[in-house]
Amino acid sequence: MRLTARVTCLLVSGAALASLLGQDLVSEPLLNVEHYKIEAHINLDAQLIEATAEVRFTPLDPAVTASFELHNSLNVDAAETEDGISLEPRRYRADSTIHLSFPETLAVNEPQVIRFRYGGRLVGYEDSPAEGYSLAEITADRAILLYAGRWFPVNGYGADRYTSEITITVEEGMTVLGSGQGSRTEALEGIAHRFEFDYPSFPGTIAVVREDAVQVNDGGASSSVYMPTASEDLALAYGEAAVGMVDFYSGLFGAPYSKAIAIVEMGEYAPSGYWAPGMVLMSPYGRREVVNRKLLGQLVAHQWWGTLIGAGNRNHLWLVDGPALYSALLELEETEGEEAFSDALADTRVEALTFDQVPLRESGELSDFSPQMHALTSARGAMVLHMLRWGIGDEAFFGALKKMIGELTWSTMTTDGFREIVEEGSGLDLDSFFLQWTESNLTPEFQQEYTIYRLGGNSGFRVIGKINQDMDTFKMPVELKVETEGEPEFHVVEVAGTASDFTVETFGKPREVILDPNHRILRLDDDTRVRVAIRRGEQLVELGYYQDALIEYQRALDINKFSSFAHYRTGEVFFLQSNFQSAANEFREALNGDQEPPWVEVWSHINLGKIFDITGQRERAVNEYQLAIRTRDNTQNAQDTASQFLASPYRRPRAKERTY
Repeated sequence: MRLTARVTCLLVSGAALASLLGQDLVSEPLLNVEHYKIEAHINLDAQLIEATAEVRFTPLDPAVTASFELHNSLNVDAAETEDGISLEPRRYRADSTIHLSFPETLAVNEPQVIRFRYGGRLVGYEDSPAEGYSLAEITADRAILLYAGRWFPVNGYGADRYTSEITITVEEGMTVLGSGQGSRTEALEGIAHRFEFDYPSFPGTIAVVREDAVQVNDGGASSSVYMPTASEDLALAYGEAAVGMVDFYSGLFGAPYSKAIAIVEMGEYAPSGYWAPGMVLMSPYGRREVVNRKLLGQLVAHQWWGTLIGAGNRNHLWLVDGPALYSALLELEETEGEEAFSDALADTRVEALTFDQVPLRESGELSDFSPQMHALTSARGAMVLHMLRWGIGDEAFFGALKKMIGELTWSTMTTDGFREIVEEGSGLDLDSFFLQWTESNLTPEFQQEYTIYRLGGNSGFRVIGKINQDMDTFKMPVELKVETEGEPEFHVVEVAGTASDFTVETFGKPREVILDPNHRILRLDDDTRVRVAIRRGEQLVELGYYQDALIEYQRALDINKFSSFAHYRTGEVFFLQSNFQSAANEFREALNGDQEPPWVEVWSHINLGKIFDITGQRERAVNEYQLAIRTRDNTQNAQDTASQFLASPYRRPRAKERTY
């Protein structure tokens, strides 16, 4: 479980206030960084980095000052212009920035160079730009320096694309991984590893590892896997999956920057996953003990969405994160079938609704790696693409994505630019669609009423009805499924405004009319509200906010008191709090509920068994493990877990106590 100190309520409140004021909080950069030349020496034993960075940029406005983000554990010893004029750096730790004042105003579009000399110890998540996450860390065995860790002076984070020449010197015997063309030379203090990246993107993530790679080669695509805590079989499975994904995405979007992917394990407190050109990085939490295909698929897809094409600014990040997640869902459909795609899409739909305080086009101030950012730019972004695909058809949809990559390689895209490409390819006016789904944060909730009439002459039946929803600005085609005495019939009606009439005719006698049966539209209903509340609770548990999570689970139970899922999650929280009687009660309620999802049954029995083992009731524990085995449900390796505790009683891990 990951525990962080991020204060989510403050983040949500600030973003919501910005939305109410109608302000774009993404500040425009005053300069455009074009190229970095970085030389760094990493001492693994001392967890120390000493570096120089030459930053080439052009001012976008007349400038007398400049600011760069830099990890708070790193100190700038000197900064000077290309002419050798010393600049006095001022450190602002509240936002991890370094501010410089120039002796005279810099002219617009006139190239400039600043040279930094800096260094410090990078020991984990201390002083991290993202609270609670280790983004730049040096240990005795490895170093992981993410671009997001701001281990070099960064301007326009996440939007300002650049080329780079990075040289990393480490002791002999280490492997250094980075983006671009690599080379090695001997140096006084070890081996100098140089990486040149000649296209404007986001190079700058570096991994220093000691272990050998597990290699996978399949024709044109290849992967090198560096996972020291994973089994060789798991590392091989990850390498094979990544190679397959590169081939699949190449067929959809065209060739990537490189068909060679390095997959690197990060530390325990790193984000679940991260990407850089030619690199995929995963923490043990994100990696899991079986291939996390959805997460891996997202990260590999960023070799197109993010590497080849970026967001015009952080308010348009959904055009990077959304396509990456939707690509992963398509890859799941390709490899595991339509059911896997539908299940993953359902999870994405719920995730998208967990945060609705601001629209997509106001996402710029959300914190990286936060649940809110993922819900908005990734999940909601993917759902917008899914709805767009339904509205314009596969040919126009995939044609637009491929055209965007092809025409804007090594460039950036805005929401308006994407809309123009889609309109050109589909021949449709999509202004209302993009207004609804990128500039509004509202979600429709449909209600319908209908009457069935028999037509004369045995010519069938007519259904006359009305679809109501509470948004004046809503306009979209909506699918209807008419269950009849024969085969079901499908129809599409145009819903516009708060009330839309429809008339459909069927041959067989209608039994029921189902609105949006395949959940093609992001919308609310009671079942969805239950799942959204549960997912919000899960997010809070991941952050360590147990009491807030219980409130969300209770909201789900207020809607559906028989929700096995909500009772099960509540039981988990009580178990974590060592409130075993309340946990047992909730697992019993889960077994007596609606049994959705089905795996709740096997895991409720296992958890009851664990509670009885903890409380010294071995006979009752054995009975629960046997009941778990009888379900034959092996979700998340449940059968092996039940068999393990059937053979040997469960013992809860003892918390370490601080001593003085």
